[in-house]
Amino acid sequence: MHPHDESSAAGSTDGHTRECVPHGAARQVATGMLLNIWVKTGERYPNLQQEALALFAQSQVPSDRVWLHYGLTLLAYDFFRLGLVAIGRLSRYSEGVTPKAIKQRMIAEVGHLGALDKAVDRIVASLRDWGVLTTTAQRHTYAPPPARRQTANPAIERWLLEVALAAHPAQDLPFADLVRLPELFPFHFTLNVDDLRQTARFEIQRQGMRWDMVRLADALRH
Repeated sequence: MHPHDESSAAGSTDGHTRECVPHGAARQVATGMLLNIWVKTGERYPNLQQEALALFAQSQVPSDRVWLHYGLTLLAYDFFRLGLVAIGRLSRYSEGVTPKAIKQRMIAEVGHLGALDKAVDRIVASLRDWGVLTTTAQRHTYAPPPARRQTANPAIERWLLEVALAAHPAQDLPFADLVRLPELFPFHFTLNVDDLRQTARFEIQRQGMRWDMVRLADALRH
């Protein structure tokens, strides 16, 4: 599938969603979202989208594809990123999160938008489908699995860190903060700052004795 051939992409994704989403209108919405995530992200982030397609084609482990789909969704939908930030922060200080608590956080962040309730419910449902959130003994309460997701492919780790920086409002972040961003709460990273120095994709600036600021190389910010 050519990444910019939307008609081809629509046909491909419709085949995959037909079994899971039998209703025609709902399937059309699902197909449109997949196009936004896997195709239209290439309009703003061609390097990251092209690499995601290549990594997806090479992946042998289904869980690796969750990293890629999650990352492209971060790029496609800023509201999704804000929802993940809320969930990541809440899950650090409690054993479970509820849609109500997530909505309260989101209202404090962006105000009470008309579609906020349904949008948060969709985020939670998606994360449950991907195995990123699981049910708990408490009703309407969810939590990340005890063990964060790992990958044996360092290129996928590095790619998701690039995505997180591209989607983040700050131009640069301390490395220690980058790998612990709340929106990356489902994932465990094994890369260190020296690994990032070995690529041309990041610019690393040492500030002080142990303060490594990380930013994307200028050519990769879009």
